[in-house]
Amino acid sequence: MSEKSEPPIDLAAGRPRADLAEVLAARTARLDEARPDAVARQEKRGLSTIRASIAALTDAGSFVEYGGLAAPARADMTGPADGIVMGTATVDGAAIVVVGYDYTVHVGSQGAISHRKTSRMFALAERNGWPVVGWWDGAGARTHDMMLPARGFSQCFVTYARLSGKVPTIAIITGRAFAGQANLAGLSDFVIATPDATMGMAGPPLVAAAFGHWLSPEEIGPMEVHEASGAIDILVPDEDSALGAARQYLSYFRGRQAGAETDAAGEAGDQGFLRDIIPESPRRAYNVRKVIEGIADVDSVLELRPKFGRAIVTSLARIEGRAVGVIANQPMFLAGAIDSPASDKASRFIQLCDAYDIPMLFLCDTPGLMVGPEIEKTALVRHSGRLLLNVSAATVPFMTIVLRKAYGLGGYVMGARGLDPALCVGWPTAEFGGMGLEGAVNIIHGKELAAAPDEATRADIHARATAELKRQNTGIAVAEKFEIDDIIDPADTRHFLSQTLKAMPTPLARSHRKHAIDAW
Repeated sequence: MSEKSEPPIDLAAGRPRADLAEVLAARTARLDEARPDAVARQEKRGLSTIRASIAALTDAGSFVEYGGLAAPARADMTGPADGIVMGTATVDGAAIVVVGYDYTVHVGSQGAISHRKTSRMFALAERNGWPVVGWWDGAGARTHDMMLPARGFSQCFVTYARLSGKVPTIAIITGRAFAGQANLAGLSDFVIATPDATMGMAGPPLVAAAFGHWLSPEEIGPMEVHEASGAIDILVPDEDSALGAARQYLSYFRGRQAGAETDAAGEAGDQGFLRDIIPESPRRAYNVRKVIEGIADVDSVLELRPKFGRAIVTSLARIEGRAVGVIANQPMFLAGAIDSPASDKASRFIQLCDAYDIPMLFLCDTPGLMVGPEIEKTALVRHSGRLLLNVSAATVPFMTIVLRKAYGLGGYVMGARGLDPALCVGWPTAEFGGMGLEGAVNIIHGKELAAAPDEATRADIHARATAELKRQNTGIAVAEKFEIDDIIDPADTRHFLSQTLKAMPTPLARSHRKHAIDAW
């Protein structure tokens, strides 16, 4: 009896052979088009699906999915891709890894198989030097799934932790990130969130078990709390803005990737306004953000943690296309005096820049470290020590511009000559001292001031002594002793910085990391 021949495969006619048809059906079933009810649930939350978000971030057609056919470990459970969509893609031509929990599948919970998936993806990112963008929208562990005897130990978190300082990691929080998802956010270099999102170490059920009463997700970890505490790096208005921030953050690291296009030289506005941005009165404040935006390429500034550690501003930016990390004292808060939160903020930012070989720029205008009994309760002596340890340990080149005050240890940790910056210059408004000059006069002329017959005489002695001390510590006076490299016209700042950046050697490619970046 002769065998019957199989009909020819006609994919164009939509009649594939049985085995292929089974695969195609399984692959199609996981897509948004096949899950209108799930899409509708996300839309009701005011959010896109994870597949739509990945498509919106990445270059068209570049996404290659891993583990799309994965299913929950329990035989009595179903869920496309086990509730996590992941793979490789490109953004502006540069390779990345994307990983996102699907809230429409068991509220984005982490199952035994999804842990295997993330461990796999993070390991590939580490091996190949691919940045990771993660959408951490989910409820933590899927307990009834994770308790299977054959689950093994998850390598997800330790593998992700190993990425710190080796590849850029971005967390996007647009929904609810609890437990494991919050942990992943805390391990990330850069955390982006939207106002309606919420994040916490435990969700409502565990909080209720611990405290005996139920709290809504929004009551546990609203973003206004996390923005002020420094737990997130940037709060953006909506999903589209979050994707834009992620894309912008990735762009600062593009030059480190083989085959990625380097950024063309950027444009800047009229530099002449910098000549008058510092008030003539040393007691008047100004917003240092305007200095950063004036020096940097137009629309290139991305500030991190703006509402935490407000005495210091930390921003990624570009100067003629070159990425730089900017650390600047903010005279609008504590007159620029450095407190414990500002020390921690600057310390971590220095670690970030150093780990990824991004040159740094210090903009110094500080009366020193904050003083007084209240600040001592915050252990400033240790937090400021952390700042000095990190800046002195950094191997990436840095430049320093003294805008106005460079007093005491505060001026020292802001890139003083003693730290050997690649360039250390001042503006005409620069002044230097071991401490605030008015306070120094009180110490130096203490006896004379005490012996003054009346308040008017005392004020006159103090004013004349302060003026003389300022004359001895102006930028020009300090430059004459070659304690800084030069005093420059503020309008020429961008030129000095760009030429110094051009002279810096290109960092050698590394297969190892310098160091991890503190979670804090």
